[in-house]
Amino acid sequence: MRRLAIALLVAGTAASAQEGPPAISVETLKTVDQQLSSDAYEGRAPTTPGEAKTLAYIVERFKAAGLKPGNKGSWFQDVPVVEMNASNVSSLSFAGGKAPLALDYRRDMVIATYRVTPKVDMKNSPVVFVGYGINAPERGWNDYAGLDVRGKTVVILVNDPDWETPGRAGLFEGKAMTYYGRWTYKFEEAARQGAAAAIIVHDTEPAAYGWGVVQSSWTGPQVELDAKGDHLDQSQAIGWMQLDKARALFASAGKDFDALQAAAKQKGFRAVPLGVKASVSFTNTIKRQASKNVIGVLPGMAAPDDYVFYTAHWDHLGRCDAVNGDDICNGAVDNASGIAGLVALAEAHAKAGPARRSVAFMAVTAEESGLLGSQYYAEHPIYPLKDTVGGVNMDSLNVNGRTRDFVVTGAGKSELEDMIVPLAAAQGRVVKPEPNPERGGYFRSDHFSFAKLGVPMLDAGSGEDLVNGGSAAGHAAALDYIANRYHKPQDEYDARWDWSGAVEDLTLYFRLGRQLADGDAWPNWYKTAEFRAIRDTSRSAAR
Repeated sequence: MRRLAIALLVAGTAASAQEGPPAISVETLKTVDQQLSSDAYEGRAPTTPGEAKTLAYIVERFKAAGLKPGNKGSWFQDVPVVEMNASNVSSLSFAGGKAPLALDYRRDMVIATYRVTPKVDMKNSPVVFVGYGINAPERGWNDYAGLDVRGKTVVILVNDPDWETPGRAGLFEGKAMTYYGRWTYKFEEAARQGAAAAIIVHDTEPAAYGWGVVQSSWTGPQVELDAKGDHLDQSQAIGWMQLDKARALFASAGKDFDALQAAAKQKGFRAVPLGVKASVSFTNTIKRQASKNVIGVLPGMAAPDDYVFYTAHWDHLGRCDAVNGDDICNGAVDNASGIAGLVALAEAHAKAGPARRSVAFMAVTAEESGLLGSQYYAEHPIYPLKDTVGGVNMDSLNVNGRTRDFVVTGAGKSELEDMIVPLAAAQGRVVKPEPNPERGGYFRSDHFSFAKLGVPMLDAGSGEDLVNGGSAAGHAAALDYIANRYHKPQDEYDARWDWSGAVEDLTLYFRLGRQLADGDAWPNWYKTAEFRAIRDTSRSAAR
C-alpha cells in the first residue's frame, strides 16, 4: 500500500506540475532580503539587539501573509542558549620540539570551548596526530585504536579519508562527505575519547572554504544550547590551525606532515604521538538567555494535526572581523534570502487557501552556531514528529538566474526526491546530485536536525548550469561567492541580482508542499537510508 500511495502522489505531482505557477512575489524576495541584510540588523546574531529587530520583522511579514501564531497563540519558541565570548586569548604554543612554536589567535589558529566555564587554562598537554579522528566500527575503522588520549591534544585532518576518490566508491563513500568528515563529528568523537583539546588542520579544498570563513565563524561570541551539566563532558578546548602551521608543528616534532597525511588515508592507520606539548588559555564572558525560533501556521481543513514544514534560518554572524573597515557580516544570501523565500511561500500558500493538512513556516535561530535552533525544535517539537509529514529547508537561494538543473543535497535518501522529479521536468530541468558532495552540504543546514530524528526534509535548489552562461559561468559564480562573500562582510544585498532562478525553485517548493498538504501519504526514507528505522518506529507509534 505504501508504494501505491507514493506512486499516486508522484502521479498527482506530475499532473499539478502542468498547472499555472503560484504567485511567488519577486518584490517580497527583494524587500525582505534587503531589509534583513541591512546594517540596521547588525548581522542578525542571536541574543543581540539585531535578533529583536529580526524577530519583529519576521512576525510582521508572517502576519501580513495571513499566517497564525504557531505555538499555542505565540509566534515564538524559546531556545535556551548560552553565549561565550573569549578574551585574553593566549597563543597556542607547542614546546618540546626542535624549536618552540607559538600560533597567534585569528591569524594562525582559532580556539574556543563548548564548556560553560569562565576560564580555560590548558598546560603541557601531550600532542597526538589521530589522522581523520574517526571511530567507525561498522566500517572497520578506528583512528583511536589502542590509544588513550585523556588529557591529550589531538590534531585532526578535515573531511574523511577518501574525499579525493572520484564518484561514490570507497569506504567513506568516495568524494561525498560522510558525517565522519564533518568538523562537528570530529569534536564530538574527541570528547568521547576524553581529549583535553581537539585541533582540526584547515585545508581549503577538503574543508570547502578558506581560512577567512573559519576566522569569522570561530571568533567573537559563540553560542551553544544551555543544557544541564554545562557541557563539561566536552574537551577543554576546540579549534582550527592553518595548514602551514601544522606543517611547521610536525617539522618541529621531527615528522613529515605530508607523509603522515597520506598514511592516514589508509585503513589500519595508527595514531602518532608528536612528542610535543600544547598550552593555551583564555577567559570567557558568559551570558545565558533565550533566543527564539519563529513559527507561523496555516491550519489544515481535514487533517489539521498533520504538518508539512518549511524552514529557513534567520541568524547570521553579527559583527565579525572587519574587511576594509566593514565589521558587519550581513548574510544577504546566507540566509536573508531563505527567510525571504519563507515569507514568499507563506504568501503563496495563504492565497491558495487552506489545504487538507496544516502547513507550518519556521524561521530558526543559531544555525550558524551548529544548527542549534532546529536541533532544539526537533528535540522539543511543538508538533509531534510522528505527525510531521516532511517538508523543505531553504538555506541560501539562487540569485544568479535560471538554471537547467535542480540539485538535491545528499541525494539517494528519501522519497521526497521521487516527488520532485516531475516538478523539475515540467520546468524543463533535470534533477542531479550535488556537484561538490565533498563539501558535506547535507550535514550543514537545518534539515539535518529533522533527519536525525526521522523526519524527511528536502534540501535542494538550483544547480550550476545557468540558462545564461552554462555550467562554466555557474561554477565560477559559486566559487566566487565562497571565496569572496560567504561568511564575510561582503555578503550584502545587490539590486542587480537575478531572482528568476529563486522563483523557479520556490515554485517547486510550493508545489511539493501543496502535494504533501493536500494528500494523505507519508513519504519515508529509502530502505538504505540511515534515518529509516527511526521514521518507521515513529510512524508505527502514530498508527
